[in-house]
Amino acid sequence: MLHLWLPCRRQVLYLRDEGEGGRGPGKGSRRTRAEEVLLQADVDLLHRRHRPGPSILRQEGHKLLTGSALRIEALSARVAFNGRGDPGIQVEVSAGGEVGRALSPSGASRGIHEAVPFSPGGPDETARLVATYKRKLLGENATDIQGLASTIKKIDGTPNYSRIGGSAAYSISVAAAVAASRARGILPCRLIDPRCNSLPYPLGNVIGGGKHAGEKSPSIQEVLVAPLGARSVREAIELNFDVHSTVGRELSSRLPYPVGRGDEGGWSPGLTDEDAIQVASEAAREVADRSGRKIRVGVDFASGSLYNPKDGKYWYRASGKSVDREGQLSYVAELCDRFDLFYVEDPLQEEDFDGFADLTSSLGKTLVVGDDLYTTNLERLKEGARRKSTSGVIIKVNQVGTLGEAEEFSSSSKRGGQTLIASHRSGDNEDPHLADIAIGFGCALMKCGIVGAERTAKLNALLMRAEKLLRARMARVG
Repeated sequence: MLHLWLPCRRQVLYLRDEGEGGRGPGKGSRRTRAEEVLLQADVDLLHRRHRPGPSILRQEGHKLLTGSALRIEALSARVAFNGRGDPGIQVEVSAGGEVGRALSPSGASRGIHEAVPFSPGGPDETARLVATYKRKLLGENATDIQGLASTIKKIDGTPNYSRIGGSAAYSISVAAAVAASRARGILPCRLIDPRCNSLPYPLGNVIGGGKHAGEKSPSIQEVLVAPLGARSVREAIELNFDVHSTVGRELSSRLPYPVGRGDEGGWSPGLTDEDAIQVASEAAREVADRSGRKIRVGVDFASGSLYNPKDGKYWYRASGKSVDREGQLSYVAELCDRFDLFYVEDPLQEEDFDGFADLTSSLGKTLVVGDDLYTTNLERLKEGARRKSTSGVIIKVNQVGTLGEAEEFSSSSKRGGQTLIASHRSGDNEDPHLADIAIGFGCALMKCGIVGAERTAKLNALLMRAEKLLRARMARVG
């Protein structure tokens, strides 16, 4: 066994044989997630500090391990508030002498299959319950994302976190990952996947409607842009800002009143859905021509908010029209053809797996994406996979509860050939963690609004990750 002492680290690393007769795991055994993370972190550190020869780093049947896990040493919770003024649960976790914090976001347009955000007594009771159960969490391995998720699920004991609240589950799991990554001196995305090397394109909301904006706004929830021709994260962000500004100027010249913004920073004009998409498409084309970069347009219908289960119809308030299921399928296809949409999210209500499948089959290269259809739920994903319902999935950690459950969902989605999109919530906050989730899960797109402090916090975090992940490249979409 070779002992390696690395400066600025508080542990001894071991190079162990894995074959027969060695003291490490034998053939057929598997490294835990924590061991994989530490292996990657320490190999990176060896490269930076000591530049060892290839004989050390390339030996078959060897690996680097640390001597001990990072245990949760302290945990506390409080009620805090997001950018919309709604309450959430903020948790602080201490591990390895470092502190991680996470504040749960909230959604205005929630799927019926999402985790329950709070315990029956509301946010204050949820925070008290975290204090009540923290003894069961102290000593848990903060680097073990799946193991911690399992412990939290056992503490709650319900299928949808209706006892302790999904907000608490989210914040505990994310805060623990942040604390562990700080203690190890690695990025949180490296804790999720030590080999992550792909950077998502920002998917920006330039026009907002539906439940994210006023009654005079478009019925569809978001008109989105993605600068798929950008060569870097910074260029992609700046192109989205440029489209947003161009849309604002066009709306100011077109409408006789000041135009406000919705929850996610997109403009909220009194336009029909078609006019809103037209304005965004023209702005994207103008910026694309000026920059020489490809920019694509998409739509989040949030059809659960349009759908009336009593008569089975979709109602568009901006135009006053109402269509049945077949009419909705035709309307979505018409918009995709007319505006060359590369992306449609929740084009049908959340139980219509077969309708999604019809669109996925007929729309060809257009990404048909499930959000409320799946709610980051593995069982619903399996149903969608069986019916070939979608070509893309939204990942929102707080929909399912914990980071570990979202990781399972993302891994299964990737194996099934889905395009992954990490998403914020309309009621979000200044936490930057979405960037690490998007990179760690290997998402092609990161949906985080467009402007406003709680939106740019994620974009700035993505910029910083891009600087540190030197070998990372922009993702492939589709």
